[in-house]
Amino acid sequence: MSIPSRLLHCTIKCKWPKAKPLPGANRLIRHLHKKGIPFALASNSTTKNIEAKISRQQGWKESFSAILGSDQVDHGKPAPDIFLEAAKRIGVDAARCLVIEDSLVGVKAAKAAGMKVIAVPSLQALADRYDIADSVLHSLLEFQPKHWSLPAFEDWMGNALMIEPSYAKGQIREGLLYADADDQNPLPDQISGVFFGWAKLDRHGVSKVVVSIEWRHDSCTMKRIIKPCLIGKLNKDVNGQRLELLLVGYIKELSRKVNASKDLYISEEEKFVASEALDLPIFSQHMNNNLLADALVLEDGAVPCELSNSCHVNNVLA
Repeated sequence: MSIPSRLLHCTIKCKWPKAKPLPGANRLIRHLHKKGIPFALASNSTTKNIEAKISRQQGWKESFSAILGSDQVDHGKPAPDIFLEAAKRIGVDAARCLVIEDSLVGVKAAKAAGMKVIAVPSLQALADRYDIADSVLHSLLEFQPKHWSLPAFEDWMGNALMIEPSYAKGQIREGLLYADADDQNPLPDQISGVFFGWAKLDRHGVSKVVVSIEWRHDSCTMKRIIKPCLIGKLNKDVNGQRLELLLVGYIKELSRKVNASKDLYISEEEKFVASEALDLPIFSQHMNNNLLADALVLEDGAVPCELSNSCHVNNVLA
Protein backbone atom coordinates (compact mmCIF):
# COMPACT_ATOMS: atom_id res chain seq x y z
CA MET A 1 0.00 0.00 0.00
CA SER A 2 1.44 3.39 -1.03
CA ILE A 3 1.89 6.24 1.48
CA PRO A 4 -1.07 8.27 0.06
CA SER A 5 -3.23 5.13 0.19
CA ARG A 6 -2.22 4.47 3.80
CA LEU A 7 -3.01 8.06 4.74
CA LEU A 8 -6.41 7.85 3.07
CA HIS A 9 -7.13 4.53 4.80
CA CYS A 10 -6.15 6.02 8.16
CA THR A 11 -8.28 9.12 7.59
CA ILE A 12 -11.34 7.06 6.70
CA LYS A 13 -10.77 4.69 9.61
CA CYS A 14 -10.51 7.59 12.08
CA LYS A 15 -13.48 9.57 10.75
CA TRP A 16 -15.79 6.63 10.03
CA PRO A 17 -17.09 6.10 13.58
CA LYS A 18 -17.72 9.86 13.96
CA ALA A 19 -19.81 10.25 10.79
CA LYS A 20 -23.22 11.76 11.43
CA PRO A 21 -26.53 10.20 10.34
CA LEU A 22 -28.29 11.58 7.30
CA PRO A 23 -30.75 14.35 8.22
CA GLY A 24 -34.01 12.64 9.17
CA ALA A 25 -32.43 9.22 9.79
CA ASN A 26 -32.92 9.23 13.58
CA ARG A 27 -36.52 10.34 13.13
CA LEU A 28 -37.24 7.52 10.68
CA ILE A 29 -35.59 4.86 12.83
CA ARG A 30 -37.55 5.93 15.93
CA HIS A 31 -40.79 5.95 13.95
CA LEU A 32 -40.38 2.49 12.42
CA HIS A 33 -39.29 0.99 15.72
CA LYS A 34 -42.25 2.55 17.55
CA LYS A 35 -44.69 1.19 14.95
CA GLY A 36 -43.21 -2.31 15.06
CA ILE A 37 -42.05 -2.31 11.42
CA PRO A 38 -39.15 -4.73 10.91
CA PHE A 39 -36.14 -3.08 9.31
CA ALA A 40 -32.47 -3.87 8.81
CA LEU A 41 -29.19 -2.09 8.23
CA ALA A 42 -27.35 -3.59 5.25
CA SER A 43 -24.02 -1.95 4.43
CA ASN A 44 -21.08 -2.65 2.15
CA SER A 45 -18.83 -1.94 5.14
CA THR A 46 -17.58 -4.74 7.34
CA THR A 47 -19.61 -5.71 10.37
CA LYS A 48 -16.82 -4.49 12.65
CA ASN A 49 -16.87 -1.03 11.10
CA ILE A 50 -20.66 -0.86 11.19
CA GLU A 51 -20.75 -1.74 14.87
CA ALA A 52 -18.12 0.92 15.62
CA LYS A 53 -20.19 3.49 13.77
CA ILE A 54 -23.63 2.73 15.20
CA SER A 55 -22.25 2.45 18.73
CA ARG A 56 -22.18 6.27 18.69
CA GLN A 57 -25.83 6.52 17.63
CA GLN A 58 -28.16 6.24 20.61
CA GLY A 59 -30.75 3.50 20.25
CA TRP A 60 -29.69 2.30 16.80
CA LYS A 61 -28.34 -1.11 17.73
CA GLU A 62 -31.49 -1.94 19.69
CA SER A 63 -33.83 -0.67 16.98
CA PHE A 64 -32.64 -2.59 13.93
CA SER A 65 -34.13 -6.05 13.49
CA ALA A 66 -30.92 -7.15 11.76
CA ILE A 67 -27.51 -5.62 11.00
CA LEU A 68 -25.42 -6.97 8.13
CA GLY A 69 -22.00 -6.15 6.70
CA SER A 70 -20.54 -7.20 3.38
CA ASP A 71 -18.37 -9.76 5.17
CA GLN A 72 -21.53 -11.75 6.00
CA VAL A 73 -22.39 -12.53 2.36
CA ASP A 74 -20.54 -13.87 -0.67
CA HIS A 75 -20.81 -10.72 -2.73
CA GLY A 76 -21.25 -7.11 -1.68
CA LYS A 77 -23.24 -4.44 -3.49
CA PRO A 78 -24.09 -4.05 -6.38
CA ALA A 79 -24.82 -7.79 -6.08
CA PRO A 80 -28.21 -8.39 -4.37
CA ASP A 81 -26.84 -10.84 -1.77
CA ILE A 82 -26.82 -8.54 1.25
CA PHE A 83 -30.39 -7.31 0.73
CA LEU A 84 -31.73 -10.80 0.11
CA GLU A 85 -30.03 -12.00 3.29
CA ALA A 86 -31.42 -9.04 5.23
CA ALA A 87 -34.95 -9.83 4.06
CA LYS A 88 -34.46 -13.45 5.05
CA ARG A 89 -33.28 -12.54 8.55
CA ILE A 90 -36.25 -10.32 9.28
CA GLY A 91 -38.67 -12.79 7.75
CA VAL A 92 -40.12 -10.70 4.92
CA ASP A 93 -40.33 -11.56 1.23
CA ALA A 94 -37.94 -9.48 -0.89
CA ALA A 95 -40.75 -8.24 -3.12
CA ARG A 96 -42.38 -6.57 -0.08
CA CYS A 97 -39.22 -4.76 1.01
CA LEU A 98 -38.46 -1.08 0.59
CA VAL A 99 -34.81 -0.04 0.52
CA ILE A 100 -33.55 3.45 1.34
CA GLU A 101 -30.11 4.00 -0.18
CA ASP A 102 -27.61 6.81 -0.52
CA SER A 103 -25.18 5.04 -2.87
CA LEU A 104 -25.60 4.13 -6.53
CA VAL A 105 -24.21 0.61 -6.02
CA GLY A 106 -26.76 0.16 -3.25
CA VAL A 107 -29.62 1.23 -5.53
CA LYS A 108 -28.44 -1.29 -8.15
CA ALA A 109 -28.22 -4.02 -5.51
CA ALA A 110 -31.74 -3.33 -4.28
CA LYS A 111 -33.21 -3.44 -7.78
CA ALA A 112 -31.32 -6.66 -8.47
CA ALA A 113 -32.92 -8.11 -5.34
CA GLY A 114 -36.39 -7.30 -6.71
CA MET A 115 -37.08 -4.66 -4.07
CA LYS A 116 -38.53 -1.16 -4.22
CA VAL A 117 -35.87 1.47 -3.60
CA ILE A 118 -35.79 5.13 -2.60
CA ALA A 119 -32.55 6.94 -3.33
CA VAL A 120 -31.26 9.80 -1.18
CA PRO A 121 -28.03 10.58 -3.05
CA SER A 122 -25.01 11.18 -0.86
CA LEU A 123 -23.75 13.62 -3.51
CA GLN A 124 -26.44 15.81 -5.06
CA ALA A 125 -24.17 16.51 -8.03
CA LEU A 126 -24.63 12.87 -9.04
CA ALA A 127 -28.39 12.71 -8.40
CA ASP A 128 -29.25 12.31 -12.09
CA ARG A 129 -27.51 8.93 -12.08
CA TYR A 130 -30.06 7.48 -9.65
CA ASP A 131 -32.95 7.37 -12.10
CA ILE A 132 -33.26 3.58 -11.81
CA ALA A 133 -34.64 4.07 -8.29
CA ASP A 134 -38.40 4.07 -7.74
CA SER A 135 -38.10 7.49 -6.12
CA VAL A 136 -35.29 10.01 -5.63
CA LEU A 137 -35.40 12.38 -2.66
CA HIS A 138 -33.14 15.28 -1.76
CA SER A 139 -33.53 14.43 1.91
CA LEU A 140 -35.06 11.84 4.23
CA LEU A 141 -37.15 14.72 5.56
CA GLU A 142 -39.12 14.43 2.29
CA PHE A 143 -39.94 10.77 2.89
CA GLN A 144 -43.64 10.13 3.45
CA PRO A 145 -44.27 6.60 4.77
CA LYS A 146 -47.99 6.69 3.88
CA HIS A 147 -47.06 6.74 0.18
CA TRP A 148 -45.56 3.27 0.73
CA SER A 149 -48.42 1.88 2.81
CA LEU A 150 -46.58 2.47 6.06
CA PRO A 151 -47.78 4.33 9.17
CA ALA A 152 -47.60 8.10 8.74
CA PHE A 153 -45.30 10.25 10.85
CA GLU A 154 -46.95 11.79 13.89
CA ASP A 155 -44.38 14.42 14.85
CA TRP A 156 -45.49 17.43 12.82
CA MET A 157 -46.51 20.44 14.92
CA GLY A 158 -48.99 22.04 12.60
CA ASN A 159 -46.92 22.84 9.51
CA ALA A 160 -43.58 22.71 11.32
CA LEU A 161 -41.25 19.78 11.96
CA MET A 162 -38.47 19.77 14.53
CA ILE A 163 -35.11 18.66 13.15
CA GLU A 164 -31.71 18.03 14.62
CA PRO A 165 -29.95 21.43 14.53
CA SER A 166 -27.72 22.17 11.53
CA TYR A 167 -25.24 25.01 11.42
CA ALA A 168 -23.91 27.12 8.55
CA LYS A 169 -21.96 30.35 8.26
CA GLY A 170 -20.84 32.67 5.52
CA GLN A 171 -21.42 36.07 3.96
CA ILE A 172 -24.62 37.60 2.60
CA ARG A 173 -24.30 38.79 -0.98
CA GLU A 174 -27.27 39.89 -3.09
CA GLY A 175 -29.67 38.14 -0.73
CA LEU A 176 -27.91 34.77 -0.78
CA LEU A 177 -25.65 33.12 1.78
CA TYR A 178 -22.25 32.18 0.39
CA ALA A 179 -21.04 29.53 2.81
CA ASP A 180 -17.43 29.54 3.95
CA ALA A 181 -15.34 27.23 1.78
CA ASP A 182 -13.18 26.23 4.76
CA ASP A 183 -16.10 25.36 7.04
CA GLN A 184 -15.16 22.18 8.90
CA ASN A 185 -18.82 21.29 9.50
CA PRO A 186 -20.72 22.27 6.34
CA LEU A 187 -24.40 21.58 5.85
CA PRO A 188 -24.98 17.99 4.69
CA ASP A 189 -25.76 17.53 1.00
CA GLN A 190 -29.15 16.18 2.07
CA ILE A 191 -30.34 19.53 3.45
CA SER A 192 -32.84 20.88 0.92
CA GLY A 193 -36.20 22.63 1.26
CA VAL A 194 -37.66 25.42 3.38
CA PHE A 195 -36.25 25.57 6.91
CA PHE A 196 -36.37 27.94 9.85
CA GLY A 197 -34.25 28.76 12.84
CA TRP A 198 -32.05 31.47 14.28
CA ALA A 199 -29.66 33.84 12.50
CA LYS A 200 -26.79 35.80 13.98
CA LEU A 201 -25.56 38.84 12.07
CA ASP A 202 -22.62 41.17 12.64
CA ARG A 203 -24.75 44.21 13.47
CA HIS A 204 -28.25 42.81 13.97
CA GLY A 205 -27.77 40.29 16.78
CA VAL A 206 -29.89 37.12 16.75
CA SER A 207 -33.26 36.99 15.03
CA LYS A 208 -35.77 34.54 13.58
CA VAL A 209 -35.08 33.37 10.05
CA VAL A 210 -36.67 31.34 7.26
CA VAL A 211 -34.24 29.74 4.81
CA SER A 212 -34.85 28.33 1.35
CA ILE A 213 -32.20 25.81 0.26
CA GLU A 214 -32.06 24.12 -3.11
CA TRP A 215 -29.64 22.40 -5.48
CA ARG A 216 -29.49 23.92 -8.93
CA HIS A 217 -27.80 23.02 -12.21
CA ASP A 218 -25.16 25.55 -13.20
CA SER A 219 -23.71 24.66 -16.61
CA CYS A 220 -22.30 21.17 -16.04
CA THR A 221 -22.26 21.30 -12.26
CA MET A 222 -24.65 21.42 -9.33
CA LYS A 223 -24.47 24.11 -6.70
CA ARG A 224 -26.43 24.77 -3.55
CA ILE A 225 -28.37 28.01 -3.27
CA ILE A 226 -29.11 29.27 0.25
CA LYS A 227 -31.53 32.19 0.62
CA PRO A 228 -32.14 33.42 4.19
CA CYS A 229 -35.01 35.76 5.04
CA LEU A 230 -34.92 37.49 8.42
CA ILE A 231 -38.35 37.74 10.01
CA GLY A 232 -39.24 41.28 11.03
CA LYS A 233 -35.99 42.74 9.68
CA LEU A 234 -35.05 44.79 6.63
CA ASN A 235 -33.22 42.12 4.65
CA LYS A 236 -31.77 44.67 2.21
CA ASP A 237 -29.71 46.11 5.08
CA VAL A 238 -27.73 42.91 5.67
CA ASN A 239 -25.84 42.71 2.37
CA GLY A 240 -22.14 42.11 2.96
CA GLN A 241 -22.57 41.05 6.56
CA ARG A 242 -21.34 37.83 8.10
CA LEU A 243 -24.18 35.44 8.97
CA GLU A 244 -24.40 32.36 11.16
CA LEU A 245 -27.40 30.08 10.77
CA LEU A 246 -28.81 27.54 13.18
CA LEU A 247 -31.56 25.55 11.46
CA VAL A 248 -33.94 23.89 13.93
CA GLY A 249 -37.13 23.27 11.93
CA TYR A 250 -38.41 22.16 8.52
CA ILE A 251 -41.49 23.33 6.64
CA LYS A 252 -41.56 21.72 3.21
CA GLU A 253 -39.65 20.40 0.22
CA LEU A 254 -39.13 22.50 -2.89
CA SER A 255 -40.47 21.96 -6.37
CA ARG A 256 -38.59 19.51 -8.57
CA LYS A 257 -38.44 22.00 -11.45
CA VAL A 258 -34.88 22.71 -12.44
CA ASN A 259 -33.76 26.35 -12.38
CA ALA A 260 -37.15 27.52 -11.11
CA SER A 261 -35.88 30.62 -9.35
CA LYS A 262 -39.35 31.35 -7.99
CA ASP A 263 -38.87 28.30 -5.74
CA LEU A 264 -36.52 30.42 -3.64
CA TYR A 265 -39.32 32.86 -2.92
CA ILE A 266 -40.32 32.68 0.72
CA SER A 267 -44.03 33.30 1.22
CA GLU A 268 -45.73 35.23 4.00
CA GLU A 269 -47.36 31.96 5.09
CA GLU A 270 -43.95 30.33 5.53
CA LYS A 271 -42.74 33.33 7.53
CA PHE A 272 -45.84 33.05 9.73
CA VAL A 273 -45.36 29.29 10.27
CA ALA A 274 -41.71 29.83 11.19
CA SER A 275 -42.38 32.76 13.52
CA GLU A 276 -45.16 30.94 15.38
CA ALA A 277 -43.05 27.78 15.71
CA LEU A 278 -40.00 29.64 16.99
CA ASP A 279 -42.10 31.00 19.86
CA LEU A 280 -42.65 27.44 21.10
CA PRO A 281 -40.21 26.30 23.84
CA ILE A 282 -39.14 23.25 21.82
CA PHE A 283 -37.72 25.58 19.15
CA SER A 284 -36.94 28.74 21.15
CA GLN A 285 -34.56 26.85 23.44
CA HIS A 286 -32.06 26.78 20.59
CA MET A 287 -31.86 30.56 20.58
CA ASN A 288 -29.38 30.20 23.44
CA ASN A 289 -27.28 27.63 21.60
CA ASN A 290 -23.57 28.06 22.29
CA LEU A 291 -23.02 28.83 18.62
CA LEU A 292 -25.08 32.00 18.99
CA ALA A 293 -24.68 32.71 22.69
CA ASP A 294 -22.46 35.79 22.41
CA ALA A 295 -24.90 37.73 20.21
CA LEU A 296 -27.45 40.32 21.29
CA VAL A 297 -30.98 38.98 20.96
CA LEU A 298 -33.32 41.45 19.27
CA GLU A 299 -37.08 41.32 19.28
CA ASP A 300 -38.90 41.17 15.94
CA GLY A 301 -40.02 44.80 16.22
CA ALA A 302 -36.53 46.19 16.86
CA VAL A 303 -35.22 46.98 13.42
CA PRO A 304 -31.96 48.86 13.65
CA CYS A 305 -30.24 49.76 10.63
CA GLU A 306 -48.36 -0.25 -1.19
CA LEU A 307 -45.97 -2.19 0.88
CA SER A 308 -48.03 -3.17 3.93
CA ASN A 309 -45.79 -4.26 6.83
CA SER A 310 -42.83 -4.08 4.49
CA CYS A 311 -39.34 -4.37 5.82
CA HIS A 312 -36.99 -1.44 5.47
CA VAL A 313 -33.47 -2.38 4.54
CA ASN A 314 -31.79 0.89 5.41
CA ASN A 315 -28.38 2.31 4.75
CA VAL A 316 -28.96 5.64 6.43
CA LEU A 317 -25.57 6.66 7.76
CA ALA A 318 -23.83 9.40 5.78
